[in-house]
Amino acid sequence: MTNRMDDTDTIRVLDDILSDRNPLAPPGQARASAQPVRRRLGVVVGGSLNDGLDVKLDRDTYTEGLAVGSYVTIDGQTDRKFFGLITDIRLDAIDPNAQKMPPPAGNDLLAQVYRGTTVFGALQVKPMLMLDRDTGDPRPVKTVPAHFTPVYSATPEEVEAIFAADNAGKAYEIGQSVDDDSIKIKIDLERFVERSSAIFGRSGTGKTFLALPLLAGVIRNEVASTLIFDMHNDYGYTLKGDKGKQLKGLKQLAAIAPRIVIATLDEESSRRRNSRPDFALRIGYEQIEPEDIETLQKTLSLSDVQVNALFALHREYKKEWLHVLAGESQDSRLDEVLERSKILDGTFSAMQRKIKKLLGLKFLQPYAADDFVGRILDHLTRGDSVVIEFGGTDSLEAYVFVSNYITRRIHDRYVRLKELAEGGSGTMPRQLVIAVEEAHKFLDPEVAQHTIFGTIARELRKYNVTLLIIDQRPSQIDSEVMSQIGTRITCALSDERDIAAVFTGVSGAQQLRSVLASLDSKQQALIMGHAVPMPVVVRTREYGQAVYQEYASSALSPDDRHARNAKLLGRDEEDALVR
Repeated sequence: MTNRMDDTDTIRVLDDILSDRNPLAPPGQARASAQPVRRRLGVVVGGSLNDGLDVKLDRDTYTEGLAVGSYVTIDGQTDRKFFGLITDIRLDAIDPNAQKMPPPAGNDLLAQVYRGTTVFGALQVKPMLMLDRDTGDPRPVKTVPAHFTPVYSATPEEVEAIFAADNAGKAYEIGQSVDDDSIKIKIDLERFVERSSAIFGRSGTGKTFLALPLLAGVIRNEVASTLIFDMHNDYGYTLKGDKGKQLKGLKQLAAIAPRIVIATLDEESSRRRNSRPDFALRIGYEQIEPEDIETLQKTLSLSDVQVNALFALHREYKKEWLHVLAGESQDSRLDEVLERSKILDGTFSAMQRKIKKLLGLKFLQPYAADDFVGRILDHLTRGDSVVIEFGGTDSLEAYVFVSNYITRRIHDRYVRLKELAEGGSGTMPRQLVIAVEEAHKFLDPEVAQHTIFGTIARELRKYNVTLLIIDQRPSQIDSEVMSQIGTRITCALSDERDIAAVFTGVSGAQQLRSVLASLDSKQQALIMGHAVPMPVVVRTREYGQAVYQEYASSALSPDDRHARNAKLLGRDEEDALVR
């Protein structure tokens, strides 16, 4: 076997072995005390900006002490300091014979002679930011460090400086570093709500336990109102935990409870669960338009001919069109209308059968006494957040219909308010985040163009309305919509198509895939996009007593609350006091 190690390396290894420094000691034992706070890992030996850097580890750097998703710093040759992410760890060798003929078992001396010279550890590092050495200001990476530039493990202070997200207090601690629990990772809430965002992960990874405290942070910091379509009754008053444990919903967090309004579609279910809704939501037939039914074309198996017939009936009968279709209103002209609109009797009968499946939902009534959408909008514009509970109404038809019905009208009114404000005739509407679960049902490539959710996602923040998508099947969401998502929080995924979809439009996706693949099944997430300066793996906070304590008291004094309400109403404090 050819040994290509020179005499200098041999002497250094033997010197370590004969001295008190044990080269076999793992990191954190005797040798750790002699290491500086910023531990040197190795040197850059190759790579590129697109594919990442190749780093050869020093002989005394153990791969077992490193992890995919950890951070490193690289001191450039000029005034640049690079901040990078470990995306892969591997074992390499100069001489392939060393891999085929390893040292005999128990021959520690020969193993140490080989380690770090003939065989060595290597990292793949993706440069994410360049930091100005004087000011520490982060900038996009547009170059790479030179050969043999030293690579160091990032210190807690360096990591916290990157992810402080101070922003005048508008920051949310989403979790801790996977390397060190003392390092708090924060996201910028104002940037988070500026563009549509998403929480992805397979079933059981804790998406709801991540989304609920995040929404609570948005509400408490007053960066936006939220409208939450709570399909599984997890956000309002109680949250179903593991093994049937009941956890507190938004309404039970004292600091934000006065700003939470719960609307229910199923009063009986709410009473059984002691959910304490503020009002029950009812929708009258006369309030429904064909566009609301069109969203259900796939779910109700409506043909294109039948959908066109819905619009023809609406043109003829206006607000009474659904009464006629449901058989609630008898009209002597019906045969004439069907003939003039070229609607066959068979088509009309098939439509009736399919629509009656929808109209059987309890919250749909021939006539509604109130404009509940207007009531919801009033709460949102006052700074409240609204949770719509579906109770026992857990059918997909109900969820898709109600979510699209309410969101379409809220969006239309926000568009008018924004245009009036731009024309000088009103105040700018408050930022709104609409949270939807099972989002792929609204944003499937076949239906995204027909739903208001696809429109909102593509508009970005044009009308102060953005989405928070909570879903386990990102591969089923329209690729154009995925490309517009600003911040992506991704828990563990198993389907390759879902993993590929998460990285739609993301630079360096190939390197980040290995980071995502290394996540634990619970309480870990990869965060990337608009609200963080660079991708980061976090151990998410456990939802329970610590969060309850944080929200145990109101964040606003009575004077602060008064000033807040005056601001939301577009008045100064003196005017508000007079009124």
